[in-house]
Amino acid sequence: MQNPASTTPDRVGRFPAQARFADGAQYIAGRLRKGTSGRTHAVIDPATGEEVLTYELAGADDVDAAVAAARAAFPAWAAATPGERSDALHRFATVLAERAEDFARAESLQCGKPLKLTREFDVPGTIDNTAFFAGAARHLQGQSAGEYSGDHTSYVRREPIGVVGSVAPWNYPLQMAAWKILPAIAAGNTIVLKPAELTPLTSLLFAQAATDAGIPDGVINVVTGTGREAGEHLVGHPDVVMTSFTGSTAVGRRVAEIATATVKRLHLELGGKAPFVVFDDADLDAAVQGAVAGSLINTGQDCTAATRAYVQRPLYEAFVERTAALMETVRLGDPFAPGTDLGPLISHVQRDRVAAFVDRARAYARVVTGGEAPQGDLANGAYYLPTLVADAAQDSEIVQSEIFGPVLVVLPFDSDDEGIALANDTPYGLAASAWSRDVYRANRATREIKAGCVWVNDHIPIISEMPHGGYKASGFGKDMSAYSFEEYTQIKHVMFDNTAVVRKDWHRTVFGDR
Repeated sequence: MQNPASTTPDRVGRFPAQARFADGAQYIAGRLRKGTSGRTHAVIDPATGEEVLTYELAGADDVDAAVAAARAAFPAWAAATPGERSDALHRFATVLAERAEDFARAESLQCGKPLKLTREFDVPGTIDNTAFFAGAARHLQGQSAGEYSGDHTSYVRREPIGVVGSVAPWNYPLQMAAWKILPAIAAGNTIVLKPAELTPLTSLLFAQAATDAGIPDGVINVVTGTGREAGEHLVGHPDVVMTSFTGSTAVGRRVAEIATATVKRLHLELGGKAPFVVFDDADLDAAVQGAVAGSLINTGQDCTAATRAYVQRPLYEAFVERTAALMETVRLGDPFAPGTDLGPLISHVQRDRVAAFVDRARAYARVVTGGEAPQGDLANGAYYLPTLVADAAQDSEIVQSEIFGPVLVVLPFDSDDEGIALANDTPYGLAASAWSRDVYRANRATREIKAGCVWVNDHIPIISEMPHGGYKASGFGKDMSAYSFEEYTQIKHVMFDNTAVVRKDWHRTVFGDR
């Protein structure tokens, strides 16, 4: 039986969203405005089911206006020196730090994340990422000049691309907005971001903070609408030259289809089904702690979350027993209560989707703990108990499909070869972890597991200096780090003839005497 954390039903004043966004939930050319689609949408607190904000959704006209604002702002922002863009981003980081509590509360309210998580992870990580790209803005380098062809000198320029259209998900609204906006504008581009309509609050606050930090109007624009209307129009817009999308693999295929029609550059960070491979020499207690933290982070709504634990047979039963016992100590409750470890899922729709996966798995696997929604004080929220499923077959739905909830599936393996083969046996390749005291064994796992990130004796930490992105059906392109910065630039080859007079030898070779 889970012990619910204390609840505080009075949520008034936690974040006054209606007052903050009275002028609308579209941020275009430095100002809030109402959407023009003729339809409204309600942001719901998933912990209580109560309405936080009702706003007018963006339509195609809003997307057109945002793209026009970004296009108008591009020449001056692209012409700014790296030092000028860097200074603006440093000021931006300072403003974000001054407003950290506002961001933490807004993120907790719209997502159901425990406030201690947004205070200690989401918001500080976003500020750090802003500071990183403030520094990176000064390092937009081409390559060395050299004489590669006779009397000619060549060099490579890195230049901004233009207007970027980005679509962000609902699981990490603030951080995903930052991961898309920061490298784009640090490189001299302008951007239109479409956040998920469920969670627009912190993306709008982020854009406002950028304006207050002195980043020019139109450099960052936010349109809040549905994926089918605002999102598809943004991706297909002829003046958008690059699309960055984070979300499910299925929707990613649709984004790619639309973007291909206008030959856009494309960046996709898609689904994940991260394996958690525990070899028989691992520190069992550390692995159990890592499995619970890694599978329940953000209520399991994380594409890098540990979802498939493969445990070598000598440790298997002990791992299942101890992991279940630790999961049962996790405290569900009001995200704003200090004792809460785990908040709700983003919505009742998502809670029911997760529950359906587990219910179908009962026919072929063992639900060791969890597998139901809590009752009592939490019944109105989109809560689901931490769930451990054991003994499923490798080809079963619960092993192969992305669940996106607080569910960990555990399977045994015998040889190291088998463990690594099982880890690779899904369409996804975003993240993984390997647990072993043997450096050679761990190194083999990092080399042979096909994923964009492989942790050793840990699972989930990320840092601004290192890239995040996947293999296989998890997409392509990198967020964070200098690698993401380079993706928002285009390469130009410049070539000089070093002779004092115009040479005709090459022309004569091609065309003959004229």
